[in-house]
Amino acid sequence: MIGSDDFEELALNRQLCFALYAASRVMTRAYRPMLQDLGLTYPQYLVLMVLWEWAQEDSANREKRNLGGLVQRQRATWDERVTLVAVTRAWLALKSRAAKWVSQHPERTSIRPAEIEPLRDALWQFLRKIERGPDLADT
Repeated sequence: MIGSDDFEELALNRQLCFALYAASRVMTRAYRPMLQDLGLTYPQYLVLMVLWEWAQEDSANREKRNLGGLVQRQRATWDERVTLVAVTRAWLALKSRAAKWVSQHPERTSIRPAEIEPLRDALWQFLRKIERGPDLADT
């Protein structure tokens, strides 16, 4: 006869995948007030973070979303097949607002700043390990 202890590892609170999923949903929900204030969706915010790191990128690599006057597209003078994406003044203002919000984010979530960096680093390390695993090699 199969006892309840035989399936203990299947309990939802023991599943790493569920803990990561739940944490992701809660973090996205925690960002919702900022995103609403900035007038952005989460994917648009991700695109803007990339643009904040690189002032321009070629059209083959950029997310094709309407960013409402935050970026300006123009053809490269050296190759008309390349579209450059440059940021506008509105983008700079949005960046300042987002940076202020993100700096206050730990206070809004009761996460101490000292907890964020080690957790983030551990998650990146976990991601690198799981991506190298044999189960993901063929997908």
